[in-house]
Amino acid sequence: MSTNVAESVIPPKGKPKWLRVKLPTGKKYTQLRGLVDKYDLHTICTSGSCPNMGECWGEGTATFMILGNICTRSCGFCGVKTGRPESVDWAEPEKVARSIKIMNIKHAVLTSVDRDDLKDMGSIIWAETVKAVRRMNPETTMETLIPDFQGISTHLDRILAVAPEVISHNMETVKRLTREVRIQAKYERSLEVLDYLKKNGANRTKSGIMLGLGEEEHEVIATMEDLRNVDVDVITIGQYLQPSKKHLPVKQFILPEQFKKYEEIGLEMGFRHVESGALVRSSYKAHKHIQ
Repeated sequence: MSTNVAESVIPPKGKPKWLRVKLPTGKKYTQLRGLVDKYDLHTICTSGSCPNMGECWGEGTATFMILGNICTRSCGFCGVKTGRPESVDWAEPEKVARSIKIMNIKHAVLTSVDRDDLKDMGSIIWAETVKAVRRMNPETTMETLIPDFQGISTHLDRILAVAPEVISHNMETVKRLTREVRIQAKYERSLEVLDYLKKNGANRTKSGIMLGLGEEEHEVIATMEDLRNVDVDVITIGQYLQPSKKHLPVKQFILPEQFKKYEEIGLEMGFRHVESGALVRSSYKAHKHIQ
């Protein structure tokens, strides 16, 4: 969005009021929080301090990260540690499936770090996790928020073979900023991954972008158009927030009216679902995206 369009953005001088988050509450949240603590379960919701945790848990949705917590990539926006990952835990699929059962999750979002260090880039554990969740939780629906697997079809085929209800891969930002924001990723490769998934049997595809990194409105719209051109069904658009001083700074805080504008544009383009708002994250309202 254009930095000279004063009504659409404000400079990052203190967090605006619409980014202030209320503490999660509710009977369902309290119950799940107790189970997470009791059984030492690991969810992205808690480790990432997601602002929507209370709302999502109240609707029976939670996000789980597999393949460790150390990434082989060093994206400028991401708070996950970068370095040499630990060895693969082949018991992890059953552990995740058990967590979902204990929490009685209706819709699970699975995601992972990038594992470029592995020959299969983690795709085998990915497929085994989906299978384990299905065995232990036959009524639970799933979204797999996958890395790009370097665009290698063999790895993508493993995800397609287990047929999660939604397969998601995030663009994260506009084309011009991709090299800076996603250092080892490629804009066109991400589009090619989403295109390949849809053309080879994915039931529903999804992607997400962050705003506030210096992008202009026409670039956001161009990215949305690129996603529709590869038949992506669902898009999420949220505000980027800096995880630490070592990460890329916030260039702009996007006003709620601008997020609403993108939502309207996205629906006009033909997306089935558009989640657009300052606090929107990849898994926000994920249970609705299978509809």
